[in-house]
Amino acid sequence: MKPDIHPKYVGTTIKCACGNVIETSSTKGDFGIDVCNMCHPFYTGKQKRSAATGQVEKFNRRFRRN
Repeated sequence: MKPDIHPKYVGTTIKCACGNVIETSSTKGDFGIDVCNMCHPFYTGKQKRSAATGQVEKFNRRFRRN
């Protein structure tokens, strides 16, 4: 690798809006995020799948063979 052309890889603290703090490494430095794996509905099990089911039923009604 050529010297002095790559960004510095430093320790980083990522802070979520829910209060969760993640320690990692990045070239960006410290920053904040809106959702993380502790508060996202997909990972917490609070996501609703009824909307997707309705779309499948709508498709089946529309293209059903009689």
